[in-house]
Amino acid sequence: MSVSARHFRIGLTTKYTRLAVGSRGLPNAVRPLALNRQPVPIRRYSSIPPENETTSAQEKQISSDTFSESAKKTSTTPAAETSATDERKSPSAEPVNKTSSTEANGNTLGDGDGTACINGKENLTATTNEASTTDSETADRKTNAEFDSIPKNAARRFVSVRLGPLGSNVTRYGEFGPFFLRENCQCPLCLHPETKQRSVDTFSIHPAVNAKDIIYGPNVVEVLFSDEHKGLYPYSWLNSHVNLTTERKTFSAPFKFREFSSYNPDQDSYPEVEYSKVMSDDAALLAWLDEIYKWGFCFVKGVPVDPESTKALLERIAFIRHTHYGGFWDFTSDLTFKDTAYTTEFLGAHTDNTYFTDPARLQLFHLLSHTDGHGGASLLVDGFKAASIMRQENPKHCGVLAATKQPYHSSGNEDVCIQPAEQAPVFKIHPELSRLYQVRWNNYDRAAKRNWGLKEQNRWYNAARHFNNIIQRPGVEIWTQLQPGTALIFDNWRMLHGRSEFTGKRRMCGGYINNDDFISRYRLLKYGREKVIDNLGNLAYFKGNPNLLL
Repeated sequence: MSVSARHFRIGLTTKYTRLAVGSRGLPNAVRPLALNRQPVPIRRYSSIPPENETTSAQEKQISSDTFSESAKKTSTTPAAETSATDERKSPSAEPVNKTSSTEANGNTLGDGDGTACINGKENLTATTNEASTTDSETADRKTNAEFDSIPKNAARRFVSVRLGPLGSNVTRYGEFGPFFLRENCQCPLCLHPETKQRSVDTFSIHPAVNAKDIIYGPNVVEVLFSDEHKGLYPYSWLNSHVNLTTERKTFSAPFKFREFSSYNPDQDSYPEVEYSKVMSDDAALLAWLDEIYKWGFCFVKGVPVDPESTKALLERIAFIRHTHYGGFWDFTSDLTFKDTAYTTEFLGAHTDNTYFTDPARLQLFHLLSHTDGHGGASLLVDGFKAASIMRQENPKHCGVLAATKQPYHSSGNEDVCIQPAEQAPVFKIHPELSRLYQVRWNNYDRAAKRNWGLKEQNRWYNAARHFNNIIQRPGVEIWTQLQPGTALIFDNWRMLHGRSEFTGKRRMCGGYINNDDFISRYRLLKYGREKVIDNLGNLAYFKGNPNLLL
């Protein structure tokens, strides 16, 4: 049975009852692979057009020889001189109608010339047309075969694209996977111009899609794909997404810290900003966030002594996070919530929200009043500084606190029993940057760990005792007495906080801000929207990479 051709526009979700196949065995209209399929011929494309082929109007001024010369510059083998996809063999003129079982196991769609369809076992291979079985299990296997239809030799078939306009000083080329390049097309059909979200249905793209032609404009590269879609890629996007290696190597990077500065308790003044400036000027707001990120905390002077003004100060950064304590707090030590923080007792250095899967990033306190009593000094301890001291004194203890996960909970109120989705270590290390970026320490909220051996217990308790000793040293403790009109904000992923015992009645207000909201605001103010978007997903270590703000 022959299959009629249909017009196809990639990115549309229209489904057809038949799969119409064009050149290279690629669909002109996409739908899930059917169970019974006629064999179709496959032929390869070169990414560089032959010299006798007519060029498009856009590239008339660029001869095919120029394209060939561009390809030669990045070629390491003679076989790569005529193709940006680094294909090793020339296509056969005649399709293969049958393949032996040995060949069938080795050839997937696009691996060789031939006629390809679902064979009902493992992958796309050349075969004769056979009636499909009605057995449900066999049908499932045939349907699942499409998941493995990306060519096995994909690692050898990158698309080589010049990273600067022709005639410019940029002569370097980058390698991109053809499917990756196709699904990340930057044209308005594939990427929504307002939301910046992907509009193309990734899984409607044929798994063996490839590049047929490349046109270099002054600002944008146009790639014509084998499904006839014209992909658009600004040079800035190509440079920030160039494939640096074909295979990620696993290695144990040295233990490092994200960028930070430690405050010396002997200094005469704290990091501080003025309320009026922060509320009226984005440059002052950025300076405030810089102080918080650099030092881990900052004081805000001149805050009107009322909850409304304090709430507005928090919302100058981002939305206030709601928890089981509510949104914006306005509280006294009345044990409304069954938590040690709502008492008058001494509070040792700790981080908040250890029992949340995602602890709040920023926390702000503003003392509105303290009557008929004294005490209640605020304590801050830099967790990064304490970890740095521990690494110098006993690196193995650092490793234990980074590797051993502990359970936490909040269960004081009858209607609340909160635990994180997974247990968490005291030191959280970024898995790709190998940098400490979060400290989770709260001896009040730590639950009893189950099913751990005696040696593991001893290692952890020894390391935890060491850390506890460090955070109580005078050289790392920062003590201050809060006053009405001065708000304190700090990084809850870095700074431990506490309080001395007090008498009398205190009224405090404040709130939390999420990590993602804080970092988003900070990155955009510091680097600008364009640079942040251009570096989405980029974890390369270079100065000015917005994603290094952890």
